[in-house]
Amino acid sequence: MLDVHTHIFHPKVAPRILKELEVRYGISPVGSGLAEDLIARLKKSGFSKAVVHTAATAPAQVIPANNWSIEIKKRYPELIPFATIHPGFDRWERELNRLEKNGIKGLKLHPDFQGFWLNNKRLGPIFEAIGERFFLMIHIGDRLPAHKSPSCPVKLRQIIKDFPRLKIIAAHLGGYLQWDLALEHIVGENIFLDTSSCIDFIPEDTLKKILARHPKERILFGSDYPLFDPGQELDKLLNLKFLSENEIQMICKNGEIILQGNL
Repeated sequence: MLDVHTHIFHPKVAPRILKELEVRYGISPVGSGLAEDLIARLKKSGFSKAVVHTAATAPAQVIPANNWSIEIKKRYPELIPFATIHPGFDRWERELNRLEKNGIKGLKLHPDFQGFWLNNKRLGPIFEAIGERFFLMIHIGDRLPAHKSPSCPVKLRQIIKDFPRLKIIAAHLGGYLQWDLALEHIVGENIFLDTSSCIDFIPEDTLKKILARHPKERILFGSDYPLFDPGQELDKLLNLKFLSENEIQMICKNGEIILQGNL
């Protein structure tokens, strides 16, 4: 089984980032944010691997953040790092080549956290260059209405239309706190959705609709560690009365299938 949505941090900055996460989301992280803690939790709950994400909050952070991703790949065989890119970073083409040479298979975009809008025109050439070379995990959703939200299902729908070759994973079932918009604009499209940071917050009826309308083979398990524990998030799925155990097993294994050959 594979957890497609986790985060770990360098030991020097982990305590500070955990405090920032708690302030931003009003959630006390369950984990330390360190690789060893995540790996122990994965093993305890039956997961063999996890994808770990990073996101540069400024162009100057792209290289250091990606150096950390490359270091993770070398040090931890249980972890699959997705690197980062930023529309304000001018040397993005060279950086994509460097990441590819170092065996990085995916990229993470978090427009809200990184300080740009998902429909930023400078992303267009980057998306074209990414094509099918990398998986692209995109944070989608916000407490704000769509027209004030840097990332939302409406903006993602246009990207799906304009860049059909992209291998997109839309985090948080396609729209954290914007699940009605996800149902209207992206559920059922040729993208993947992950379950991270959803079960505790989404209305049950909306969750049922999303899981019914999107192909089960394109639903991926994500815990959003260190905010949540992989085992506890799996238990929440198992407690859903409208999903069978076989369907839940499929969701937990789908990540391995789409990333096979890249593990």
